[in-house]
Amino acid sequence: MQNYKDVLAEILIDTETLQARIKELGAQISVDYPDGNLLLICILRGGVPFMVDLSRNITSPHMVDFMAVSSYGAGKRESSGSARVTLDLQTDIHDKNVILVEDIVDSGHTISSVLHMLETRQPKSLKVCTLLDKPERREAEVPIHYLGFSIPNKFVFGYGLDLDEYYRNLPFVGVVDLDKYKPPL
Repeated sequence: MQNYKDVLAEILIDTETLQARIKELGAQISVDYPDGNLLLICILRGGVPFMVDLSRNITSPHMVDFMAVSSYGAGKRESSGSARVTLDLQTDIHDKNVILVEDIVDSGHTISSVLHMLETRQPKSLKVCTLLDKPERREAEVPIHYLGFSIPNKFVFGYGLDLDEYYRNLPFVGVVDLDKYKPPL
């Protein structure tokens, strides 16, 4: 695996900017759901750092659960357009206020599929909170209620977003230099 510094074109969103925006999102969600009955559903794996930091900034009572949904493969830069649940929720969401926490909304196919599936489970409310949104790439309509950052159509990694399953741990969102990046065979 290449060192991330060798393929980093630029830091798109630095650590301080990320954390400041997440604090604002947490404050807004706290205002919107002061009485609890709130469930944050994190889409694994990319959404974990964002969900953890977001949860720490929500002052109202809430629960968390996780789903794993497959739509990207190692070395792929674009969604396959289909979603497959590989780990389902442990929590019954019926009559709960649910916020689906996602790292990035790209084409919209994955999150749209998950939303349709969750709607059948009759939550009290169902909203989307995403750290990043690439509106230029949208192919499926996705209602985003809480948005961290709208970004250009660039291949990004860090802060939960992987580069061939590595570098999710970086505290910033960086852009891959496609001239220097060598995907695994």
